[in-house]
Amino acid sequence: MMWNKPWSLMEGCVIGGGLIIVGALLQFSVGPVNWDVFAWPANGIALVLYVIILALCYAMKDLVYAIRFLMTWKMAVPALVYAVLLTIVMGITQQVPSDMAPVDPIGFSKMLSFWPFVLVYVLLATIIGLVTIRQICHFRFRYIPSLLSHLGLFLVLTCGTLGSADMQRLKMFCEYGQPEWRALDQANQVHNLNVAIQLNQFIMEQDKKDKMPKRFASNVDIMTEDGKHIKTIIEVNKPYTINGWKIYQYGYDQAMGPMSRYSVFEWVRDPWLPFVYGGIGLLCLGAIGMFVMPVRKKEEIV
Repeated sequence: MMWNKPWSLMEGCVIGGGLIIVGALLQFSVGPVNWDVFAWPANGIALVLYVIILALCYAMKDLVYAIRFLMTWKMAVPALVYAVLLTIVMGITQQVPSDMAPVDPIGFSKMLSFWPFVLVYVLLATIIGLVTIRQICHFRFRYIPSLLSHLGLFLVLTCGTLGSADMQRLKMFCEYGQPEWRALDQANQVHNLNVAIQLNQFIMEQDKKDKMPKRFASNVDIMTEDGKHIKTIIEVNKPYTINGWKIYQYGYDQAMGPMSRYSVFEWVRDPWLPFVYGGIGLLCLGAIGMFVMPVRKKEEIV
């Protein structure tokens, strides 16, 4: 019989499936998740409150069986399966920017704002967060690799999600020989930056047979308000980093080809990215540690 303690994988599947159903109802009733409301400092406050709630839930684990169940593999496995399936859907469907209309009526083209996707990942983050707190409260030296892995994954999930509200993507159109300080966002709003780019030379290497471009880049001067003057080359996959921005070669005048008189640069800033990289680093350390310090005692940890 279901819901007779101890709960099994079946209850875990039902809980995860129920969240997906609730998410679908929210998707069609209130619309997709609006991440703009989590722009700084709201996302920082939300993260602190979330961690506090997790700590309070862990403190109540002896009183609430559902909280103890969340920390078992019987709940973690279904949550992970649902997350993987939804991530596969995200990978095989065309994803569009948040300010564009979805290309499908369901919302698969904006999975980061798709309620079932968000709720399943919140469930997964909650499981990992509770297990991390348990490992901290019952610290054992031999479980350090597992603790690092869980903490790293928690940082990746939470900071990568909440930080998306602070990510900026701008386009800058630079004409030959003219310093440009302005850039456009996805809504074509003008942003005046504290960094300017002057295009000195557009570079294109073409295939000798079909004349198709195999490399294009820009020789530029980068100038800042505090007096820095940098000469560099910006390419598609080799961005230049300055003042928290990564600047990528994005486009050019395709009609003119190698004779293009302007370049388009994409500016990307994600202030939460260092925390995500830190989480990935902890994951790597945890994985290495599992080979160096194998767990010798069986324990039901996620």
